[in-house]
Amino acid sequence: MSQSFDLKKKTRIGESAIQSLLFLAGILSIVTTVAIVYELGKEAMLFFGNPDVTFAKFFGGTQWQPGIGNYGIWALVSATLTTSAIAIFIALPLGLAAAVYLSEYASPKARGILKPILEILAGIPTVVYGYFALLFVTPILKSFFGDHIQVYNMLSAGLVMGIMILPLISSMSEDALSAVPRSLREAAYAMGATKLESSLQVVLPAALSGIGAALILGISRAVGETMIVAVASGAGPNFSFNPLEAAETMTGHIARISGGDLSYNSIDYTSLFAIALMLFLVTLVLNLISQWIVGRFRERYE
Repeated sequence: MSQSFDLKKKTRIGESAIQSLLFLAGILSIVTTVAIVYELGKEAMLFFGNPDVTFAKFFGGTQWQPGIGNYGIWALVSATLTTSAIAIFIALPLGLAAAVYLSEYASPKARGILKPILEILAGIPTVVYGYFALLFVTPILKSFFGDHIQVYNMLSAGLVMGIMILPLISSMSEDALSAVPRSLREAAYAMGATKLESSLQVVLPAALSGIGAALILGISRAVGETMIVAVASGAGPNFSFNPLEAAETMTGHIARISGGDLSYNSIDYTSLFAIALMLFLVTLVLNLISQWIVGRFRERYE
C-alpha cells in the first residue's frame, strides 16, 4: 500500500514539474513577444517623431530615400507583395497536389520516400536558395525573356521562395487531409464517387480550415523571408509590380542597411524599426486571419 502511495506521489510531482515547465515556456513566449513589440515601437516612435516624417508621407509616398526626405513605404511594400504573390502562386497548387497525393494515393513506401525529400527542402539554408535563384533560375529566365528581365529581379526570387515554402504548405495540408474521418471517404465511395471525386469534392472541402491556415502561414513565411530576396531580388527601393524588374523588399532593405555604419538615432537607423514594425503588423494581421479561418471553417466530427 505504501509503495503504491509513493508511486502516485512521485507521478504527481513529475506531472507538476512538467506543468510548471510548460507554463514557464508559455510565459516566456509572451514576454518575448511583448519585449519585441516594445522595442520596435519605442524606436519607431523616434522615426515618426521626426518633424519631417508624417503618416501621409509614410503611407502615401512611393519613394523610399529617408536621407533626402522621401519616406514612402510602398516602394518596399510593393516588392514584398509581388515576391510573396509569386511564391504563393507556385507553392499553393504544388503543395496541395503533393498533399492530396501523399494523403489519398501514395503507398506507405512512396510516402516514406517522398516526405523526407520534402523535409530536406525545408532544411536548406535560405542563403543557398538565394544564390540558387541568382545563379541558376535567373539565367534560365533570361533565356526566355532576354533583355526584358534584369539580372536582379523579383520573379526569380519569388519562384525560389515558392519552392522554399512548398514543404510547409504540403505538410500542413497533408495533416489536415489525413485528419478527415475515413467514414466520409467510404460514404462517398458508397454513393459511386471515384477516388478523385472523393478527394476533391469531399476530403478537400472538409479540410478547408487546415488548408487555409497553411496558406496564411505560407504567406507569412514568404513575407518575412530575407536572404533570398536580399541576394536575388535587388538592392534598391523601387515602386513596381513588374516581376521582371529589380526591387527591394522590406526584409531585404533591413538586411542591407543594418549591415552598414549607421549612427544611433539617425533617420536611417530609426527608419529600420519603422519598417520592422510595419512588417510585424503585416504578419500579425495574417496570423489573425489564419486563426479566423480555422475557427470559421473548422469541421467537428463526433
